[in-house]
Amino acid sequence: MACHKLAAASFQLLSLVSFLLFLNPYSSIFLEATTIFANSNTVNDERSNVACIEEERKALLEFKQGLKDPFLALHSWVGKDCCNWHGIVCNNQTGNIIELQLSDTQLSGPLPTSIGSLSNLQNLHLSSNSISGPLPTSIGSLSNLQNLHLSSNSISGPLPTSIGSLSNLQSLDLSSNSKMNGTIPESIGQLRELKYLYLGGCSWEGFISENHFQNTSRLDTFLLSCGASNSLVFNVSHDWIPIFNLTMLEIKDCKLTDAAFPLWFRSQKFLEYLTLERVGISDTIPDWFWRFSPFLKYVGLSHNQLRGNLPKSVSSPLRVVSLKNNSLVGSLPLWPNVTQLSLASNRFSGPISLNFGHEMSKLVFLDLSRNYFSGNIPRDWTGLQDLKVIDFSNNNLSGEIPSSMCSQLPSLKWLRLSNNNLSGNLESSLQTCRNLSALDLTGNNFSGTIPDCIGENLHTLSYLLLGANKFTGNIPHQLCDLSSLQVLDLSQNNISGSIPACLGGLKQMTTGDGLLRNWMMNLTWSLYDSMHIDLNVKGVEYEYIDDIIGLIKKFDLSSNNLSGEIPEEVKNLMALGSLNLSHNHLTGKIPEGIGSLHELEALDLSNNHLWGLIPSSMTSMTSLSKLNLSFNNFSGPIPSANQFPTFDSTSFEGNSRLCGPPLPTQCSSAFPNDPAVKVEEDEEDKYGKLWFYASTSLGFIVGFWVAFGSLVIKRSWRHAYFQFLDNMKDKLCFCFWK
Repeated sequence: MACHKLAAASFQLLSLVSFLLFLNPYSSIFLEATTIFANSNTVNDERSNVACIEEERKALLEFKQGLKDPFLALHSWVGKDCCNWHGIVCNNQTGNIIELQLSDTQLSGPLPTSIGSLSNLQNLHLSSNSISGPLPTSIGSLSNLQNLHLSSNSISGPLPTSIGSLSNLQSLDLSSNSKMNGTIPESIGQLRELKYLYLGGCSWEGFISENHFQNTSRLDTFLLSCGASNSLVFNVSHDWIPIFNLTMLEIKDCKLTDAAFPLWFRSQKFLEYLTLERVGISDTIPDWFWRFSPFLKYVGLSHNQLRGNLPKSVSSPLRVVSLKNNSLVGSLPLWPNVTQLSLASNRFSGPISLNFGHEMSKLVFLDLSRNYFSGNIPRDWTGLQDLKVIDFSNNNLSGEIPSSMCSQLPSLKWLRLSNNNLSGNLESSLQTCRNLSALDLTGNNFSGTIPDCIGENLHTLSYLLLGANKFTGNIPHQLCDLSSLQVLDLSQNNISGSIPACLGGLKQMTTGDGLLRNWMMNLTWSLYDSMHIDLNVKGVEYEYIDDIIGLIKKFDLSSNNLSGEIPEEVKNLMALGSLNLSHNHLTGKIPEGIGSLHELEALDLSNNHLWGLIPSSMTSMTSLSKLNLSFNNFSGPIPSANQFPTFDSTSFEGNSRLCGPPLPTQCSSAFPNDPAVKVEEDEEDKYGKLWFYASTSLGFIVGFWVAFGSLVIKRSWRHAYFQFLDNMKDKLCFCFWK
């Protein structure tokens, strides 16, 4: 049985490692750490019935007593044999506890000092909980500890100097504990066996010097970030030669003592992954950098002040390059092995090479946004079978969108060409686009009508942004077939006609889950934040990145020539976060059912011809933080419940018949002199009178023909009726003459 369990565990482990390798080519550096974890599991599977040590059992009970356990992860911690408790692994010969595995169990509270009593502990895994408070100094007593994983908790305070006593420690992960602060002790440099050091996502202060790495010759992976405080200085000499050879180095949001390009990692001949992001480098990239490591696959040097040109070609097997937010210049480099390239927010210029598709046939992700590229978009895209993302937004490109962009790019999912000088008719350009999830053409000079083919062919479209162009005509009803659509922006055009009622049935805006598509998740995680989109929400332009993109639900038809009423079906868009219909010619009332939009955060109906009362149901829209109903013809009192008192007068100005706070106009109890209310009353009287006259006339006609018709049809009834009238006449005459 133990063999079967071991085989199953090994298969699951290999499956996990295979997935990591597929997701991130450089993730092989985690293989050894994963193997260590796997070895500890085999001890658990093959253990005998040796009883645990009483002193260690008491330490565990003290550990349990100091923590909150809402999901009863420690429910089995009763009885004498602690080796059978959940999350506990004992040595199968001595009974000593060698592993505590309680990651992602929702435990909260401070780590008790009794943890130091588990002197034989080799693996301590408490990641992804809510462990709080400082680390106890007693943790330095765990002299046999090999893996200490405390990431993604709420641990605070400094790292105790006793950490340097963990002479067998191989892996230390304190990442994503934003409350950890203070200086990193130099005693960490005494960890001779340390291979993996993760200190990212904390709030470190002070300095890191060469002393912090004095005896860390086995170090393979080093990740460090300092958060928004940027208070940690990486202080090493210019000619420092480390005693370690890393395969992965990541330093983010820290300061380097020298703004010059660091020389010390020139000695890291086995480096595969390098990130120096927001570290204040202000220099050119030296020539040696592109050939110092024959294994270098990932380079991330974004958000610095790098300047100068890039080489036309590189000899290293680069796969992923992120150099965004610098001051680099020159033309687009052609690097044949690169799969993901982000050069956004630099000063690159000139035309995009016409044959770059042949030179960079392995591309999956290409972001050249916010540069100065000019000329036409290349027409030849053959060979780029795997290209999923193209972002050429905010450049000086001109001409039309070549139809080959879709016909020759079968994998294309994300196409951003916004804020250029592109023009032409979209019908032919988009005819073969069938797999797009995002199409952003905002801020160009496209004209004509919005093509029906967008709704007919682009069934997977989630983001459609055509604002600030010169489109005319009506909104095509085919857009209603885009069941995945969660952002629709047709603002600032010359679109006319009414709002199609069927848009109220857009599935992702009604019950959408807001989850990103699998293809986006498959992009390398460190470049994943380059997926960005610019949206105007609440009157402010925001850049949405990372997984936040998948949560945005926006409907913007503002600044057009739309007329007619707001469709009642808008009440069905219950997942909508932003609705903007301002600056049109809409008439009628706000639909009463609009109150069902509980997720709506921004509503702008300003500068239309809407009238009537503000629906009281709007007070149930408790997520609403931005409201603009100004410059319409609304009347009556402004609702005063829930969030409405938080809106200032600018939300309601330009409506002379509105009253009540925050406007200075006071309301009377019955609004006797309000013309708009009188109009509504007149409407009700008109329809009431109409129904009264109609029903009276119908009653008379039916009654008359029931009585008179029966006399016409039935002869005996007719004789009896007239005989009755003669008799009544004789009686009346007799009475009169008498």
